[in-house]
Amino acid sequence: MVRLNNHNYLKNYRKGLRSHSTAAEASLWKLLKNKQVAKLKFRRQHSIGNYILDFYCPGLQLAIELDGETHAGYHAEEKDRERDAFMKQNGIEVLHFENRWVYEYPQDIIEEIEKVKERKAKK
Repeated sequence: MVRLNNHNYLKNYRKGLRSHSTAAEASLWKLLKNKQVAKLKFRRQHSIGNYILDFYCPGLQLAIELDGETHAGYHAEEKDRERDAFMKQNGIEVLHFENRWVYEYPQDIIEEIEKVKERKAKK
């Protein structure tokens, strides 16, 4: 079986992203860490294949991506589509939220995660 998670060659890059996270990522991490949402374990800056996800819940196979300025523009959007297709091929669902949602609608993010948990529990 091919290893997909946290390749060693991305370790320093993942660590750098964690050390220099955006304000929105830091704020969302405060909500997600320590199983505060639906008792789910989340990891931040977790890699799957050659992609590094903002947040990943292995129990649900759920990725959460915060979309800020770096996701704007045709090339960035194309890379996002490629990443999402790769995740889907590997059974991982991806939720996207604009950075501002972390501040304006944090409860909506939590509710979306809970909906995924409920839906997957029914399968």
